[in-house]
Amino acid sequence: MIEAKYRSFDELVKSPITTSGASPSEVHGTTVLSLKFDGGVLSLADRRATAGNLIMYDQAEKIFALDDATVVAISGAFARSVEVCRFLKHSFKYYKRSVLHEMSVEGKLAEISKALAGNAPMAAQGIGVFLPIVSVYDAKKDEFGVYFFDGAGARFQNGSYACAGSGSERIRGVFEYIARMKGPFESRPMEEVLRDGLEMLDIAAELDSATGGFAKTLPVTRILDRNGTREVSLELLKPTVDAVLRTR
Repeated sequence: MIEAKYRSFDELVKSPITTSGASPSEVHGTTVLSLKFDGGVLSLADRRATAGNLIMYDQAEKIFALDDATVVAISGAFARSVEVCRFLKHSFKYYKRSVLHEMSVEGKLAEISKALAGNAPMAAQGIGVFLPIVSVYDAKKDEFGVYFFDGAGARFQNGSYACAGSGSERIRGVFEYIARMKGPFESRPMEEVLRDGLEMLDIAAELDSATGGFAKTLPVTRILDRNGTREVSLELLKPTVDAVLRTR
């Protein structure tokens, strides 16, 4: 009997990170953040994409579901990060269809690290740099995780939150302040965490020119919970955004 050898998606389809270059005037996207809440993880992002000091686009999608248990929020080189997200999504789907079960959380994180490591030579030249935040649900352990990565693919896990992009530097300390004043994010309802996340995104937009606000365009939001992943409903998002804008 001849056993069929499993070949990874990367072996079958050459990874985009080794085949495409990038322009020095490439478009960048900022700012993204992920916050745990009681029963899941909430990811938020502004919609602005910039090239140098130019605003190129104010409708950018920066949060993607790679599968029903994995959400990635991207900052940095927009085209490159979208390309890699598409590659990873197909890679996870190919694995599931090949071996008839989901890739493990560790396997997914390793694939993301591999993608970033493959992009490192370009990143070292200052081209194609992107830094994702990954939210995952481990059904076997019934646990949610929030991970962030450096440009070489090393991953780090934070207990309650993560942020990336140029605006993240302006709000990093606010996370700890809110957690101390209101309690850990993971112990609070999603509606409260959504309000806090929008407040921080608004502060980042005020202090960082590369981060777009949401006075004209609603931000990108996505929930990951035990039932899968979905966008925050407009019925909840719109009044919460309005409440944040009124407190300016």
